[in-house]
Parts: sequence; C-alpha cells; structure tokens
Amino acid sequence: MKIIAEIGTSHGGNLEKAKQMIDLAVESGADFVKFQWVYADEILHPETGFVNLPTGKIRLYDRFKELEVSPDFFAECVRYTHEKGAKFMCTPFGLRSLEELLSLNPDAVKIASPELNHIPLLKKLAEYRKTHGIPVVISSGVSRLSDIEEALSILGRENITLLHCITFYPAPEDEYNLNLIPNLSAIFGVPCGVSDHSLDPVLVPSIASAVGGAMIEKHITLSKETDGLDDPVALTGEQFSLMSHCVRQCEAAFRQYDNAKDYILNQLKEEYGERVQKILGDGVKRLAPAEEANYGRTNRSLHFLHAMKKGEVISEDDIAVLRTEKVLSVGIHPRYLETVIGSRLTHDVLNGAGVQWEDVIN
Repeated sequence: MKIIAEIGTSHGGNLEKAKQMIDLAVESGADFVKFQWVYADEILHPETGFVNLPTGKIRLYDRFKELEVSPDFFAECVRYTHEKGAKFMCTPFGLRSLEELLSLNPDAVKIASPELNHIPLLKKLAEYRKTHGIPVVISSGVSRLSDIEEALSILGRENITLLHCITFYPAPEDEYNLNLIPNLSAIFGVPCGVSDHSLDPVLVPSIASAVGGAMIEKHITLSKETDGLDDPVALTGEQFSLMSHCVRQCEAAFRQYDNAKDYILNQLKEEYGERVQKILGDGVKRLAPAEEANYGRTNRSLHFLHAMKKGEVISEDDIAVLRTEKVLSVGIHPRYLETVIGSRLTHDVLNGAGVQWEDVIN
C-alpha cells in the first residue's frame, strides 16, 4: 500500500516550514508527499460566504487567497522531496494551477473530491496524459457512482488510482464503509484505496489494508495547534508513524498468513469490538450521512462571475466552474459549460449566482 502524506496548504506559504513537513512526512513513512496548488479564483467566488477562525470571521475567498504561493515555491518543494527520497504529488484546482504544476513534472497529480466533476480540468489533464501518461489519483468523496464513471471516461483507466473518501472534517470512522474499496476496484477496473479524514491513526488505515487497499492518504501536521486549514484533522508525526507501522504490519500479515484479511480484522475486533464491522459496512456506494447535505455545494457547478442584464450574451469571461460552498445558489453541472457559453439571458442575474437552465436561451 502506498502512503501519501497530505501537507496541503499547512505550510502557510513558509518554505522552511514546508521543508520541515517534508522531512516529517518522509521520516514518518510516507511514499508520497502531497501539496495543494491554490489560486482562490479557481476555487470560489468572492461572495461565497464567511468562515469562522480563531482570529475572527473572514471571507472564505480571502482565506484561500492567503494560501497562494508562487510556482518557484513548488519547484523547490519538488526538488527537496526528491532529495529526501520521496515522490511529489500535488492537487491543482483549475486550468492555471494544472498547467503550472505539469511544467514541474510531478510524480503524480491528485484530483480532489470536489473537483471530480470539474470537467474542463479533467479534459485538460486527459489531453496531457495522451503524451505523458502521468499517474493520477482521484478522490471520490461527496460523489455517486455516475460521477466516478464520468470522470474515468474522461481520464481513462491507465495509471489511475481511485480513493474512496468521506468529504467531511473530521470524518466519522463508522461511516467509512470500507468494503467499498474492493467493490469500487472491481466496478471500475482500477486500484482503489482510501483518503482518510478520520482522527484515529489505526482503524481506517488498518481495515483499508485488510480489504486490499492500494493507497492511503492522510493529512500530516507539525502541530495540531497551528492554523493550517486541515491541521485539526491531521496526524502528528508520531501518529503518522504509528499509522505507517500498522499498514506495514498488515502487509507483512499478507506475506505470512493465507487468511490474512480475517487475521487482521480479528486482531482489530479484539481491541475495537463492533466498530470494525460498522467501518467495513455493506460495500454499497452511497453518500455518507456526514456529507449528504454537501452534495452539489462542495462539488463544482457553473456560476456567474458578475451581475448581468436580461438579453446579454454569456461569454467565457462571464461564468466559471466553482465550488458553491456557503451562501450562493448551486448551478448546473460543469459538463454544460460549452452549451451555456453563447446563450442569451432570459432575465437579470446576480453576481455569484449559480447558472440555471431558466436563465438562458440558446
């Protein structure tokens, strides 16, 4: 099982801190070190709403703005990660960040759960893969089977790893339904693992290993007391090392026992009891209860970038593929971007509003 240490944006734009986190990830057993390449306007509309932080209430868009760094920052992270003997993976959130990321020749590209339906992003990456064949990892939180199928129909299945995920922070272990891992792998014909946002460093990783998971992704932090967006759900170095140890112990069990899956699960049941069976679940793909309310809002949809008047023709500069998040209305699916461009508005529309079919006349 490949282990991804998700640094994300927890470096806070500080290169020395990023290097410390790379050191920690490698020392804690990670095969891949992963970052997030953030440009706020590729993710959110400025009017998407507010987020409460210990320092006060600020616009979520502004919080993402604070996370932007230069391409040179990531170029040095790539170099340093390779120097330390690990592989570099990064999540782009739009066409600009994808293009800049690919120019650095990363070892793999990660598509986050909310971008599973970012059709323009997937098409751009698929085009690059035709000549470069770069490995891609996609998370499938807050998604349905049809969403995964559409993404794979664009990206292909060669050099793809699918990660089952619950897009909620922290994610409840008991809702993970890890029997989905072998089922999703069988349905789509690709290796499958888990992107784990739960707090326990042992339960989900070990059970995922037992059922044949190919990869696990976990957030890592220097301290849970720092102000990174994901630090509260991240593992400390000590916890991450424990997780890595448990995963490797599970791998050793498969080399030693013919019935390794049962052996591992029985060992876990002795310590965790009935929770193990709850975490295994029934293997049927559905939205987890924790993320049901976010379907559509966390995923991408079409949004107006500014207010427009009845009769105006929509250009590519008037709409974008964005997460809805807090207060805006959810728009139609990004697959209809090219259909909407060139359409005429039937009425006035508000800045940031989700594009609706009743807004347009072709």
